[in-house]
Amino acid sequence: MNKMFSPQPNGILTERKLELFHAASLPEWGYAEEQTDTFGVLHPSEECKAEKYPLYVVFHSAGHDVYTAIACTWEHGNHDIYHAPKDMFALYVDCRQHECDWWWGGNTAKNTPLVIADEKRAGTDPQPVEKRIMATIEWVMENYPIDRNRVYAVGNSMGGSGALGIALCRGDLFAAVKVNVPAGVRHIADRCALDTDAPEGFKIPDPPILVDYSAQNDVWSSEHDVLYKGMRDKKYAILGYWGKFGHDNCDDRIKKVNDLIYSFDLLSVRLDEAYPVFTNASTDDKLPWAEDGSIISDAPGQVNAYFRWGKVEETEDSASVELRLLTANEWESSFTFPTEAEADVSLRRLQSCRFAPGAEVAWEYGETSGKVTADETGLVTVPGLKITVTPAVLKLKA
Repeated sequence: MNKMFSPQPNGILTERKLELFHAASLPEWGYAEEQTDTFGVLHPSEECKAEKYPLYVVFHSAGHDVYTAIACTWEHGNHDIYHAPKDMFALYVDCRQHECDWWWGGNTAKNTPLVIADEKRAGTDPQPVEKRIMATIEWVMENYPIDRNRVYAVGNSMGGSGALGIALCRGDLFAAVKVNVPAGVRHIADRCALDTDAPEGFKIPDPPILVDYSAQNDVWSSEHDVLYKGMRDKKYAILGYWGKFGHDNCDDRIKKVNDLIYSFDLLSVRLDEAYPVFTNASTDDKLPWAEDGSIISDAPGQVNAYFRWGKVEETEDSASVELRLLTANEWESSFTFPTEAEADVSLRRLQSCRFAPGAEVAWEYGETSGKVTADETGLVTVPGLKITVTPAVLKLKA
């Protein structure tokens, strides 16, 4: 075992094996002073047998630490996002023990007595706590039977801010990310340069698919317009849901306000599979957050909630994927499901297909076809596709 980690007394939690470790800091993480942190590894239930297991990485809120976050899993409705599916390993990490780690290395959305704004935390460079978290994840993947194509980051409140800031720029590791009322979007905005000029040469891997559910009557969800606009402009994948459920962490209460929050199977997303990104969709609801910080709508809403797709098929110079809309027969909801939508569609995380920057790419979709030009990164976007409840295949070919 790596000398960085020392095992602590273990136990059983909800009939699952729980291991706790202390981690001594390494020089390459960049801490000013040596420190020790704790993390927990929760095993899958014994009845779930597999050669490899997904990994569910939990970022706790400001009101918790690694121990209390784990303790929440005893009770249904208590920070439900902390509750790892029984067929997965779960990693519970900590950022409460040391003040320098607070807010997971990012800046908070509000300047409170708990957080001292630090200009060094802005920008695209990761802080020591972020390097520590990534090293811990790598250690867990090396020492447990983890399926590297199914690593997920989740977080509530401050942990939502941390999961966004740490995981969205690491699309080479995380398949998908889910956050519940993240307390601020500055962390992700800085690390992914969503609303700032990126330094010369800055580039991140195609990011994980993001599921975000936040409330317009939650002061910590302010500035979500920055997140949505940045994801749209950069053509990053987001499924967003909102409603007046406050800074809540209980799914049952949240679903009474917006019952779409679990309509997308986030845990089916894989790192080794490409995915479509939908932007500028005609079915998107108007964001309740205005640029000046005001709330312009009390209604629940969504962005990209109705789009579904099949597996992306690839060759070296072509890619295809079936697209459709979610139907009311598949998900019972108080929302009225559309039967058609228009959206710009891009393909990300392609595995074998590569389009050269500036290349001309032919596309077909149903009875329509045309040509588009790949952008400076090789990303191909087909504008204004008409997507319906009847599946149709989008084909791209260089």
